[in-house]
Amino acid sequence: MSWNAALYKDKHAFVFGYGNSLVEDWLQPQAGESILDLGCGTGELTSQLAAAGASVTGIDASVEMVHSAQQHFPDVTFKVADATSFSLPETFDAIFSNATLHWVREKEKAIERMHAHLNKGGRLVIEMGGKGNVQSILATLEKVMAAHGHTYVPFWYFPSPAEYATLLEKAGFRIDRIHFFDRPTQLADAATGIIDWLEMFGHHFFAAVPEKDKISILQQVQQELAPALTRDGSLYADYVRLRVSAIKI
Repeated sequence: MSWNAALYKDKHAFVFGYGNSLVEDWLQPQAGESILDLGCGTGELTSQLAAAGASVTGIDASVEMVHSAQQHFPDVTFKVADATSFSLPETFDAIFSNATLHWVREKEKAIERMHAHLNKGGRLVIEMGGKGNVQSILATLEKVMAAHGHTYVPFWYFPSPAEYATLLEKAGFRIDRIHFFDRPTQLADAATGIIDWLEMFGHHFFAAVPEKDKISILQQVQQELAPALTRDGSLYADYVRLRVSAIKI
């Protein structure tokens, strides 16, 4: 999957912006410890971990994202690697992951890789989309695609807290803390925010859709959803987030 790193940073910086509290309140990186940032994107949070004095490696499956990270943060180590198959020569005191694991449908493989790369007693701190995330956007997209004669195929993995905690426990983690919460997320442009969001994150839905139909579908989804998702002149996506802290036992 290719990514538009410029569009990501321009109109979707909230992804790493909201990750700040995950770093500061949940991970609390310490000087001298080793941390893996799984799904580092354009590297802003990875750089923040390094600034705390940690020895940090950022990995991402996107060549475009890693290239952007390397350009902007040349003193930090970044590598292209897949969450389900990565193999690094070292293990880590902590693994951090923000807004990545809902992209990984082979979740057991990713959890196994994370467990294998943690030192015993090491901590896993993650945030991902949880059950019900962007539900109104996806429901409207499905309806509009069907009206245009195209099939909507679900893509992301948005688990409940119990579901994901069970997977972690089976893999050898002890759950330390879970937070499951609504987080309405302001989009950059009220006039095109849902279109921009789907262009950034949902292009896989349109792999078999002609460009003309795609444009019509995006415009209709924006038009139908905007009234319900607009508050005080701003457009908000209906995000639901799952945060988990766990320890390798």
